[in-house]
Amino acid sequence: MSEARSAINSADRKRPRSQEIFDRAREILVGGVDSPVRAFGAVGGTPIVVDRAAGCRLWDADGNAYLDYVCSWGALILGHAHAEIVAALAEQAARGTSYGMTTELEVELATMVRRGLPSCERVRFVCSGTEATMSAVRLARAATGRDLIVKFEGGYHGHGDSFLSKAGSGLATFGIAASPGVPQAIAALTLDAPYNDLAAVERIFHAHPDGIAAVIVEPVAANMGVVPPAADFLRGLRELTRRHGALLIFDEVITGFRLCFGGAQTLFGIEPDLTTLGKIIGGGLPVAAYGGSRDLMELVAPLGPVYQAGTLSGNPLAMRAGVETLRKLAAPGFYDALERKSNRLADGIRDALAQAKIPGRVERAGSLLTLFFSGDPVRNYEDAKRSETRRFAAFFHQMLQRSVFLAPSQFEALFVSAAHEDEDLDRTIAACREALAAIAG
Repeated sequence: MSEARSAINSADRKRPRSQEIFDRAREILVGGVDSPVRAFGAVGGTPIVVDRAAGCRLWDADGNAYLDYVCSWGALILGHAHAEIVAALAEQAARGTSYGMTTELEVELATMVRRGLPSCERVRFVCSGTEATMSAVRLARAATGRDLIVKFEGGYHGHGDSFLSKAGSGLATFGIAASPGVPQAIAALTLDAPYNDLAAVERIFHAHPDGIAAVIVEPVAANMGVVPPAADFLRGLRELTRRHGALLIFDEVITGFRLCFGGAQTLFGIEPDLTTLGKIIGGGLPVAAYGGSRDLMELVAPLGPVYQAGTLSGNPLAMRAGVETLRKLAAPGFYDALERKSNRLADGIRDALAQAKIPGRVERAGSLLTLFFSGDPVRNYEDAKRSETRRFAAFFHQMLQRSVFLAPSQFEALFVSAAHEDEDLDRTIAACREALAAIAG
């Protein structure tokens, strides 16, 4: 711990080895990374090259330590290298790392998921959130015999073709491709509406009364930055989809087991038809899932005609990590403690903004939060885009110099983990005050 404290207190960030490794990475990896946000394109500078992690800290290749609020993009709610998770993985690895056949661990983890999310009467494990959302949409189309889906601007549901679309010339028009390589014919099957705008969704249903298979939504938006749902927004979606014979898909890849034992649907009392999960249920290993009612899920092969498969689905290492993680989350008081820590951090950042006299808003949902450099309310992606991204980039680097690692984009979430102690939060708030003072001009 003394090594971590010493490094955290140092503002001298020397990173020659990190730079050298990243230079080599750019010669062999696309852009030097395996996922775009890691390249620091939104904030500039050389990305962190991680050497190791423990608790709520990362160490880079040069030995610099950072308080980590990325936490593997929310997957590590218990923190890095949790001793009991590591021990369980070591034990499981000695028994075999992959079988390509069913194990009791899959049954155990699925049972725990269903306990938290009763809407998931049947579960299918996959390896990524993208797989889960693609599969859920395919199932919705098969179940309804319809082709169109509705999603929300600024929401992220993975990199499947159906999700890489943007709004056309009007709210009720067909979508247009948002990435080269996405056929326009596929993009046209996706309709986009502003998040938190129930009237816009009603207009889309009016324009396509018998064509919409499903509405897919992050119940708490977390990929435009954290934007909580407006009162009755989710309930209104539930009513609209039922009225028009469409399915409601909650993408809880981020919010699943993050806000409570279960997900946003548990917190808000809304039962979707299908749910997608990821991140936390894998305990830091590549796991995702989709689930829903028995009748819907039994349309999936081998019981039904909707095909989906995966060699590494239900991987025993990943299942074991998920089981051990959810056992910890089920402990009484776990989420109460996480809520207290998150509220403490959010209040501290708000106070720092006020002290620096910088316009900003801290939006929070449980242990998810985002500092928007905007003086106006943030209810949807258009509001989020008005944030001062250059100021965020300056703030990000000021925090990095003070050994605090935030997501390198204005439009991502900050994640608080059980490994963050009050002392870590206080250090973060102090760093925030100094960083905001430095960019206040």
